[in-house]
Amino acid sequence: MSTARTLPPRSALFLPASNPRAIAKARTLACDLVLLDLEDAVAQDAKEAARAAAVEAADEGFGARLLAIRVNAGDSPHHAADVAAIAASAADFVVLPKVEDAAAASAVARAVGKPLLAMIETPAGVLAAPAIARAEGVAGLIAGTNDLTASLRLPPGGARAGLALALQTIVLAARAAGIW
Repeated sequence: MSTARTLPPRSALFLPASNPRAIAKARTLACDLVLLDLEDAVAQDAKEAARAAAVEAADEGFGARLLAIRVNAGDSPHHAADVAAIAASAADFVVLPKVEDAAAASAVARAVGKPLLAMIETPAGVLAAPAIARAEGVAGLIAGTNDLTASLRLPPGGARAGLALALQTIVLAARAAGIW
């Protein structure tokens, strides 16, 4: 699949891979992309079960919907097992959180053998967004606004205005590279 030649999803549904009812419900909803989360939405003691559930859900499919699975970050003890499981799964994309380095993103894309959606969630990630967007295997950028708001130390009420430059930078980097 060449994401540069397809429209990006209009709607993405994020849900924890540890919630079987949410996974079943996702198969009935009108969304373009289902994103099963193995990271923030999953408790530490449920990581292995969530990984197995995500792979099983991918194998069962989501109809015409695209499926992405967000792995745990590279510094997590769960990262390597996540990458290996996603490589063997029927998922369409891998999502890598907290990307700050183009080489790291490319390495995960190669290891998984699937297009990668890079989450930009830190100031360093925003500044590296143009290089990340051009990295081999990267199909799109996702702005992780909650973590970005926290890392920029923005006040809760005025966060959106404070994110404007970062969000614009992420969009510009993706458009310049011809990716989502």
